[in-house]
Amino acid sequence: MSNTERIRELNDQLRATGTGGKIILTQGVLAQGEETVRQVLLAMKHYTAFHPDNDPYGEHDFGAIEYQGKKYFWKIDYYDHSFTMHSPDAADPTVTCRVLTLMLAEEY
Repeated sequence: MSNTERIRELNDQLRATGTGGKIILTQGVLAQGEETVRQVLLAMKHYTAFHPDNDPYGEHDFGAIEYQGKKYFWKIDYYDHSFTMHSPDAADPTVTCRVLTLMLAEEY
């Protein structure tokens, strides 16, 4: 399996199951209310609209969702375990902490 395939697999795992990293919701997302948060997280979990414009490296590390007239972005970043710098190898979960941030598009 290539590094890109492994990164994609790990990113899909975090996005779809919430395991293998941390998920952060911004204040703007939380302000939308519990039901909206639930629906947007569900849409993110089932997201499949990856294409070269939004996924140029094939890592499944970014997506955009619309819900009730609002646009939401989610993105995944890769950090070392101390959260002081980027991961030395995003394909290796032993040296990487994945952080998925869900935000309103206007917060980006």
